[in-house]
Amino acid sequence: MNEKNVINTYRYSDFNKEELVKKYDNWYKRNRFAYISEINAIKKIMPKGLGLEVGVGTGRFASVLNVHFGIDPARQTLKIAHQRGVKVALAVGENLPFKDEIFDYLMMIISLSFLKNPKRALLEANRVLRQEGKIIIGMVDKNSFLGKLYQNKGVKGYPFYRKATLFSPSEVIGSLEELGFKIFKTYQTIFDFPEKLKNIQQPKEGYGKGSFVVIIAER
Repeated sequence: MNEKNVINTYRYSDFNKEELVKKYDNWYKRNRFAYISEINAIKKIMPKGLGLEVGVGTGRFASVLNVHFGIDPARQTLKIAHQRGVKVALAVGENLPFKDEIFDYLMMIISLSFLKNPKRALLEANRVLRQEGKIIIGMVDKNSFLGKLYQNKGVKGYPFYRKATLFSPSEVIGSLEELGFKIFKTYQTIFDFPEKLKNIQQPKEGYGKGSFVVIIAER
């Protein structure tokens, strides 16, 4: 797959624009409490071993969580992820450039909502995971207060979600079950609008109240 095709299979090719990449990365600085709250929720279920983040972006999550590899279709974001110590490759989740059954875990943080073919990406995740390997999905719950706001494509201040397709945790769990994944566990956080947070929010088990949900399942 050449670079042009990689970019065209991704919903958000605008991430190759340097100005937007900086705006995206700065969001985590401006909303530090939300960012750390999300990191803490992921840490609750973070496995050990050789890992891959699909949709690594600027490496905000992979670098902090010690994820070894990351792929993304946006070259501009990969430059920053590489500077943060992540080994990166230009690729999409629907066509991973890795052999079968080599990773202990695979992580998708928000990226599932930006893929043109999420089910194909989950199939690829299943392929590259070892037996009993783990998949970690971090997502904005479409039924949450924040999910409903983000689904308003024209809302000012949230440009990153104008091409996103949000899912509910039950939808994602259902898709994973169809592929044979099992032993599910979920955590939730972000119980208020990110820009309003004054402190780090502690993750809670389950979903239905927090806008950011982390799902882990085993192959």
